[in-house]
Amino acid sequence: MKTFTYARADSVEEALAALAEPGTQLMAGGTELVNWLKEGIEQPDRLVDITRLPLRGIEEAHVLRIGALTTMSEVQASPWVRRNYPVLAESLLRAASPQLRNMATIGGNLQQRTRCPYFRSDTPVPCNKREPGSGCSALSGETGGLAIFGWSEQCVATHPSDLAVALAALDATIVVRSAEGERRIPATEFHTLPGDEPARTTELRPDELIVAVELPYIAPNSFYLKVRERVSYEFAVVSAAAAVSLAGNEIASAHVALGGVAHRPWRLTAAEAALSGVAIDDKAALGRAIEQSFVDARPLAGNEYKVILAQRAAVRALMTAGGAV
Repeated sequence: MKTFTYARADSVEEALAALAEPGTQLMAGGTELVNWLKEGIEQPDRLVDITRLPLRGIEEAHVLRIGALTTMSEVQASPWVRRNYPVLAESLLRAASPQLRNMATIGGNLQQRTRCPYFRSDTPVPCNKREPGSGCSALSGETGGLAIFGWSEQCVATHPSDLAVALAALDATIVVRSAEGERRIPATEFHTLPGDEPARTTELRPDELIVAVELPYIAPNSFYLKVRERVSYEFAVVSAAAAVSLAGNEIASAHVALGGVAHRPWRLTAAEAALSGVAIDDKAALGRAIEQSFVDARPLAGNEYKVILAQRAAVRALMTAGGAV
């Protein structure tokens, strides 16, 4: 681990001023960053602790606003969140152990690195996310857990955040601040696709700090389904977040996002349009609607199974959200 200096910011202004200095990184819960420091993936000159900033809490109004430093445990345990946003509460519950949820923050969770086993390898191997231009070992290696949407020849990794998938399905907004003021980024656009810049993970600029997450509407008919290789806390092989509005037994509107299939949560917009008017308990019709969003799927040699698994997960999440199972 590289030697670094440590400081603590007592205000958002101090934190933003610190970001203006080259080689500075911010740290809150540290559950993500500490791993990368130990492995040499991140090598800052200075760490600035932001845990004292006034960015913690849940505001329940016409828009649900969650401060970026609110812990995952605090959000998951909120009666308001559990009653009105079950998909959000469930995504947090499935994301990590209680110990990690007690430390990890909402803003930090969203800044997790897109990764694959080669990115995390103890023995250095070609990885464009760790060393741009070195190549992508995953393309000719083990591809079972990797992307089926949005990947490029530069990188085929997936993003690990469960929370991000739920936020994408809920049309959430990520509120960020710089010295120039605030701006808002849709959750569906916050994480980047690899293209020719695989080392980049989010739309967050170097001088910006996440200050809050906002959810525009209540979604009591929602659910998060996580499929993983083992029951203990692990990244999703595939996950699905669904929120539905019903007119009797039929879907009036539906929002569906997948995790474990791309560099960012993958919103099934074509399927959402096709789901309108479909009976929530008609499993076959739901499946045909979901298929509409898989015409652009590009599975790799070892992960063709994800195409079927993801479709089934989406149908299951929809039916559960709508009370059909």
